[in-house]
Amino acid sequence: MPDPNPDALHFLQTRRSRPAKTLGLPVPTRDALLPLLTAAARTPDHGKLEPWRFIVIEQGAMARLADTAERCGVALALDPEQISKGRSQFDQGNLAVVVVEVQRPSPKIPALEQTYAAGAVCLALLNAALASGWGANWLSGWPSHDRGFMTEAFGLAENERIAGIVHIGTETTVPPERPRPNIAEMTTWHSD
Repeated sequence: MPDPNPDALHFLQTRRSRPAKTLGLPVPTRDALLPLLTAAARTPDHGKLEPWRFIVIEQGAMARLADTAERCGVALALDPEQISKGRSQFDQGNLAVVVVEVQRPSPKIPALEQTYAAGAVCLALLNAALASGWGANWLSGWPSHDRGFMTEAFGLAENERIAGIVHIGTETTVPPERPRPNIAEMTTWHSD
């Protein structure tokens, strides 16, 4: 018989991201953040490649990153609304963790599986933060996909890209519940 953990299952069934713009101070200290990063790094990792790494963005770096996003948006000729949205996560942020996907050469582990692992790290970090009582949100947006931003903001190498930016802070407002997927409609059973 399995040894169930009903509290963990209940958490996973009821977890809810918090909008990044509603996350305030205080934020986790470096000592409080380390267990969250440790939990995130326990993600399934086919081949033990560890195709990810972390960059912690503390409050002092947010203004620089907002300016970088704006500069990159102008260089891409994005419209002002897109530029504003791209910089807003940094203008409004107090603490965030960039999960960097690191593609590692492997004759056995396809690049796509490494991408999946990095995405799983993002979700594990998000859930670890929420389970620890913090508000958290996994964001991306155009800066996360722009090579110019990745290089200028974080010095990412060619084999690296942003898998996600997880903002963590104190929840200032409880978001309303949103509709959830209909499991019966999206599940197919094969029994023969």
